[in-house]
This record gives sequence, C-alpha cells and structure tokens, in this order.
Amino acid sequence: MKFDTERRWELIDKISRETVNYGADKTTLKTILAELTVKPLTGIPFAVAVLYGFWAFFNAFAGFFTDGFFVPFFDNLWLPWLQDIFPLEGSWLYYVLVGDPGATNSFEAFGILTSGMFVAIGIVLPAIVAFYLFITILEDSGYMPRLAVLVDTILHKIGLHGFAVVPMILSLGCNVPGVASTRTLETKKQRFMMMILLSIFIPCGAQLGVMLSLIPEYFGYIMLYLLVGFFLFGYLLDRIIPGKSPEIMTDVPPFRLPTAANVTRKLWVKVKGFFTNAIPFVLLGVGVVNLLYLGGVIDWLSSVLEPVFTGWFGIPKETVAPLIAGFLRKDLAVAQLSAIDMTGFQLITSVVIISIYFPCIATFSMIIKEGRRSGGILKVLGGSLLTLSTVVFLWGGLLHLIGMVLGVR
Repeated sequence: MKFDTERRWELIDKISRETVNYGADKTTLKTILAELTVKPLTGIPFAVAVLYGFWAFFNAFAGFFTDGFFVPFFDNLWLPWLQDIFPLEGSWLYYVLVGDPGATNSFEAFGILTSGMFVAIGIVLPAIVAFYLFITILEDSGYMPRLAVLVDTILHKIGLHGFAVVPMILSLGCNVPGVASTRTLETKKQRFMMMILLSIFIPCGAQLGVMLSLIPEYFGYIMLYLLVGFFLFGYLLDRIIPGKSPEIMTDVPPFRLPTAANVTRKLWVKVKGFFTNAIPFVLLGVGVVNLLYLGGVIDWLSSVLEPVFTGWFGIPKETVAPLIAGFLRKDLAVAQLSAIDMTGFQLITSVVIISIYFPCIATFSMIIKEGRRSGGILKVLGGSLLTLSTVVFLWGGLLHLIGMVLGVR
C-alpha cells in the first residue's frame, strides 16, 4: 500500500503524539553541572578541581592503608617471623626468597617474600584500589565524555582527538588495558601513536603509587617531564607518521549518580585482574634480579654500561638493576631506585628513564598483539623499538643537559 506525501505526514504526526512527551525544561543541579563541564571557561577549572580531588583522595586512601596497616604488619610481624623460621640462612635460596638476613624492614630486605610482597600488597594494592575506585565513579557519572570534549582541541595539536583521553586515563591504572583500548581510535596512525605515547610517557597506577609513597617530594617534577615529553614527541610523531586525524563526534550523556552495586562490581573485576596479572610479575622481578646479582650479571652490566649511564644520562651505574626489573614491573624498579644513594635530580632523571626506556613486558606483549590485529605486526614492532630507543636517548640526555645548565646535578 502506497502513501502520498500528506498521508505520510499524518502518520508521522500520529506516531509523534503517541511516543513523544512535551514539557517545560527543568533546571536542576545536574543540568547546570552538565552545561558547565563542557564549556572551556568553566569546564577546565572543574577538571582541575576533579584532578585535585583525585590527588587528595589518592594520598589519603593509599597513605592510610600503607602507613597505618601494611608497614607495621610487614616490618614488625611478617619480616621477623620469616627471618626466624626460614632455614638455610646465608644460602642463595634464603637470599632470593627472604633477602638480607640483617634487614630491619621489608622494603630493604629485597627478597621475594619480603620486598616483593610488601611492594605488591603494602604499597601498590592500596594505590590501585584508590585509583580504580575514583575512575569508576567518574565513568559511571558520565563525566568522561565531557573530559574528552574539553581536551579535544589540545590533543588535535598532536594528531589525536578528545577520545584519546580514555586510553590515557586507563593507562594511569595499567598500560595494558590502555593499549588495548586504542583499538577504538579510527586510524592506524592514531592507534600507533597512542600505543607508543602511552607505553612511554604514562606511568601506571602501581608506579604512581610507589612514587607517591616513597618519593612524594619529586612526584610533581617527574610528572611534568613526562607530560612535556608526551606532547613534544606526540607533535613530532604527528609530523613524521603519514595519515589523517578525524574530528571527534560523540554523544554527551546526562550526569547520573553512580550506584554502589555497579561501582563495587567493576572495582572488584579490576582489582582481581591486578592480583592475577601484576603480583606474579612483581615477585618474578625480585627473583630474577636477585639471581642476576648472585650470578654477577648485574655488576658486569653496571661496568659495561657505566659510560652511557654516567656520561650521557648523568645517573649512577647502580641503576642497571632497576632497569632490568623494569622489564617486568616498573613499580618495582622505582622502589629499587628510591633505595640508591644519589642526588634529587639524579633520582628524578632515573625515574623518568625507567618510565620511558621500555614498557613492561605485559604492555609490550599487548603492543605486539594490537599490531597483529591491525595486520602490521612487523611494522608496529620495528616502529615501536625505533621510537623507544630514540626517545630514551634524546629525552634522557636532555634531562642531563638541563641539570648541568641549572647546576643541580
């Protein structure tokens, strides 16, 4: 049956009357916030306030559990108990599992069951829970698309668009899901750029937790160097890599109040992933580094690489061991760095180099996987290694030069 134009419009009007409700627009607190958070003049200060709130919550939550519960437990109960009951003191097995028999705290013992467990459970776990809890609330409230709209103009300067902020924020929890989420970006150029920039310049939540717990006085400087490097090398990659950067098109949802059940469920899934994926790598990293120490490999590498480390980067040769541990877990590497005797600027430089020199093995595996998904694994692998090598030598050398110019080496 065919309808003429008039009948069609009559049918449309009938459907509209039965399905569409009309009424006056009500101004509520949610609608006011929804409007203010997408306008640059008010949205940017709001975003800064959110970030400050995250910072304050992160410090309070992680500090409360780490200093209030885990430090007393590991140092006063766990470590003395292990040192008393574990046999074969002085053997290689004792050194690998328990560490230094004369250590007075778990962090300095550097055994799998002492430092490994303390870093993973006592320092990283509270930081991970705090981070994922805050991010889950932001996701469920509908704030994330608004943040994407706000940063779209800035990210376009380096060939990305606003939704690249989602992989960035995910990477602040863990680089692996951050790299995986780059598949939502439209072009191969954007996906490759985002994977490289995330794996180099965005520290994971575990690494952030260690920095905030052990070297809080240098945290701001480290993040500043990483942020500047992110945009500087992003700008260069955008000019070097061929391809286009499409405009952002997104639907901004209304603000909603997160439900406790949904937040709890999502938080548990993410924390469970940390237990199954991250903790084994932390413990393995401590074990590998200890075995390399016992075999003399660390001392040999320190001697071989000393000219590069001290001459080009301006850091002590003792940082070789943390660099090796960084292949498995960068949070473990940062914890090791904080125990080495060096100046403040050397510590900042060392932590920055740990962050940029190579992604952890789990993140690098995800980069290879995403390269296979895009059909260009060799291109992604070769481009990744070339970019990583270039960035670490240029940025690490530049930090050394800045230190010499400022006279703070």
